Amino acid sequence: MKRTNWHKTLLLLALLVCLLSTCTGNPNSSLPFNQTSTLTVIPYYTASDIPTSTLEPLVSATSPATSPTLPVIITPTIIVEVLPSTTPTFDNQSWQTIPIIPGVSQTVKDIFAHGQELGNNPHAFSKIGDCETAAQWFLGDYDLPSDQYSLGPYSNLQAVIQQFSGSFSRSSLAARIGFNAASVLNPIWADTKQCHSDETPLACEYRIQRPAFAFILLGTNDVYHLDSFEANMKKIIEFSFQQGVIPILATKASNLEGDHSINITIARLAYEYDIPLWNFWLAVQPLSHGGLQSDNEHLTWDPNFFDNPFNMKAGWTIRNLTALQALSAVWQGVTSP
Repeated sequence: MKRTNWHKTLLLLALLVCLLSTCTGNPNSSLPFNQTSTLTVIPYYTASDIPTSTLEPLVSATSPATSPTLPVIITPTIIVEVLPSTTPTFDNQSWQTIPIIPGVSQTVKDIFAHGQELGNNPHAFSKIGDCETAAQWFLGDYDLPSDQYSLGPYSNLQAVIQQFSGSFSRSSLAARIGFNAASVLNPIWADTKQCHSDETPLACEYRIQRPAFAFILLGTNDVYHLDSFEANMKKIIEFSFQQGVIPILATKASNLEGDHSINITIARLAYEYDIPLWNFWLAVQPLSHGGLQSDNEHLTWDPNFFDNPFNMKAGWTIRNLTALQALSAVWQGVTSP
């Protein structure tokens, strides 16, 4: 049903103005790329791989490309009771030492098997988050010709790039400027052209994309909604379980809340639900200013040439590298015998 009520239109405009006040820093992605590499293959990125010299200031880029038209696929109704695991209490001080790249538990394997029974696409993943998730510079290069990036010593990641071809540059229906954990659960923010009138952005994205995996990259825009962040994250995790989608949570590089409480919550939920945690915060600690620009929110940027030491000092380069590694680890973990 079309939303034509003028009161609702005014409300949408007011909310949109508020949302657009955050997530505005964009990197420059218009550089020519032509480097090559002959370095030795390293199996996984670790924090010690990063040079620690000072970064140059970075400039902003244009907005990401328009989303392509997507087919509509009906998702069957699934009723699954999902509860956090009854594991020992999480130590709030331990999250900073959790490995950057996650392992895979039996819980995660069971979610994957459930999703395959529902018909989810093992070659597809979704991005759930804000502007730094919606942006084409988050993994988008890996749907471009191979001369637009270089894996360098991480050539083993070519397999995951081939496995998920088409998902990297796709515009998610649950990743937009200003989104927080509440936004992806509210039908008012759903795409009116592709989503049902009562459908949340998260449900719409899962119905249309039918992913087997999803990056859940939220928290930056929840600094003013700390009281509801955990409850909304639980809803996102449990809905993902029901849909047979493996949620890959991630810590954030920033600490706008001042006490790392959002990262603590994210890490604790991953622990309690026994799901993958990509500890991105740890990955950028060796970088100048923790891989952040002067606003303490947005990441520094350089092209995705992993054989270029200067590029490896930028937050975005490390984000894309470790995202590929996290996706590869989870995918191979659930599909290996």
